[in-house]
Amino acid sequence: MTPELLDRARAVLRTTPVVDGHNDLPWAMRAQAGYDLDAVDLTADQSHRLHTDLGRLRAGGVGAQFWSVYVPAELAGDDAVSATLEQVDFVKQMTERHPEHLRLALTADDVEAARAEGRIASLMGAEGGHSINSSLATLRALYELGVRYLTLTHNSNVPWADSATDEPVHGGLSAFGEEVVREMNRLGMLVDLSHVSADTMRDALRVSEAPVVFSHSSARAVCDHPRNVPDDVLAGLPANGGVVMATFVPKFVLPAAIEWTLAADENMRAEGLHPLETTPEAMAVQRAYEAAHPRPVATAATVADHLDHLREVAGVDHIGLGGDYDGTAFTPAGLEDVSGYPVLVAELLRRGWSEADLAKLTWHNALRALRGAETVARRLRAERRPSIATAARLDGA
Repeated sequence: MTPELLDRARAVLRTTPVVDGHNDLPWAMRAQAGYDLDAVDLTADQSHRLHTDLGRLRAGGVGAQFWSVYVPAELAGDDAVSATLEQVDFVKQMTERHPEHLRLALTADDVEAARAEGRIASLMGAEGGHSINSSLATLRALYELGVRYLTLTHNSNVPWADSATDEPVHGGLSAFGEEVVREMNRLGMLVDLSHVSADTMRDALRVSEAPVVFSHSSARAVCDHPRNVPDDVLAGLPANGGVVMATFVPKFVLPAAIEWTLAADENMRAEGLHPLETTPEAMAVQRAYEAAHPRPVATAATVADHLDHLREVAGVDHIGLGGDYDGTAFTPAGLEDVSGYPVLVAELLRRGWSEADLAKLTWHNALRALRGAETVARRLRAERRPSIATAARLDGA
């Protein structure tokens, strides 16, 4: 990438920084340091252990970050709820520890205010419907704590929605699942459709009155992985007002990486490790496997291919970025960590993307979706009370 293109990219990001849809730093901090912000100084370079620190967020031109308050699907019931609350608590501790860099954001106006102050807006998204334990009251409690999106599933089905990477049970959303979407609309919580099955995507688009997001998903037509979004769903986004935020995870963007990753995951399990684990010990196992079995390497151009397709099918007003940093073992060349966004923007400039279109991609589209959810919520709160529906009542479970 030429210095001139990188300079232009950084200039774009100074004006309209990145709203990134998904970063798993909170779980990485739990796994590596028990949430101890004294043990891991995020104002220092943490590139030896993490994809994210405050200096690299600044270098990458990140202006707003949805921190994932993820917990694994292996946690269920009240254990999942408690672990999610611990993740929320960490994000709040992190923003309070670094007020010169971070500002907790609950609304689109908060995001704009953080940008005006030169701080990074910190939002939260819960990754997986297991975090609410099939309880709309718990959903509301998470909203009150500041969670502004819920990914309806993670890698496994929940009792009311099918995941992209599990055997279908419901054929999309159950009746209670539809009620979850309606209650999210009433609250102003974004419905996140990353990780869900294509049928769940279609059901949610049918039910939702507010814009939806895909916090970290790419184009299935470019890389045929079930975590990605099919063209018919992309084509339906303009009518909804939603945004698909392209991810950088190699196995979701590079077809050749799919089979390699499956084999690497099996190697991790054979070593008694979870495939998603990114501790230094786990990464040592991954690097040893990679040395013996060379890994197909994605690049910024690979991600740009997805963005070209997403723009063509969904339209430039319905695309964004969701890197999934600190939630994946491997990243594309040039996009190794959160400082890499200028490289991707430079690649898009090289392909002829206008600065106006890049501003929509990085900043305006995500803010419009968040503001749209807030607008719908104001209307719905005036029209109906909080739902007291249960899965047992609606689904007969």
